[in-house]
Amino acid sequence: MCRLQFLSLLVCMLLAPAFTMAQGAQVAFGSEEHDSSLPVEVTSDNLNVDQNDGTAIFTGNVLIGQGEMRLWAPRVLVVYREDQSGIESLNATGGVTMISGEDAAEGRQADYNVQSGLIEMEGDVLLIQGVQALTGDKLFIDTKAGTARVTGRVKTVLRSTPENE
Repeated sequence: MCRLQFLSLLVCMLLAPAFTMAQGAQVAFGSEEHDSSLPVEVTSDNLNVDQNDGTAIFTGNVLIGQGEMRLWAPRVLVVYREDQSGIESLNATGGVTMISGEDAAEGRQADYNVQSGLIEMEGDVLLIQGVQALTGDKLFIDTKAGTARVTGRVKTVLRSTPENE
């Protein structure tokens, strides 16, 4: 009986990460806390500004930088605050790549609320951290806390490391 209990416990311990991955995975993102008050630098091939609704659309090889974070996309919609004192949000579409420190993420689109520091990426999301990779439907990043969560059919490969490494 003791051996059966031990085997049951071992199976539960081995499968617990897989069950966690199926519901969503909490991971770190970026090497340090991101400062969303830093200036946002944008480079693109084209820019269309609409003063009436307080938006700007950058298209063609768009590169956005804020601190150590970088975002690339074919199209980015920038929404300014009502008082025009700064950026409220960014919406990147057409295939998005984001890098912060040693971490990288890809998806079809991403929404970044600059004030809160929250980013939601969706559409065949891939998160790479060193040699580890996670895939899923959505990625939620809290740039202020330096955390991320992947949801929606999450998949990864769990590797064990030898004790002497």
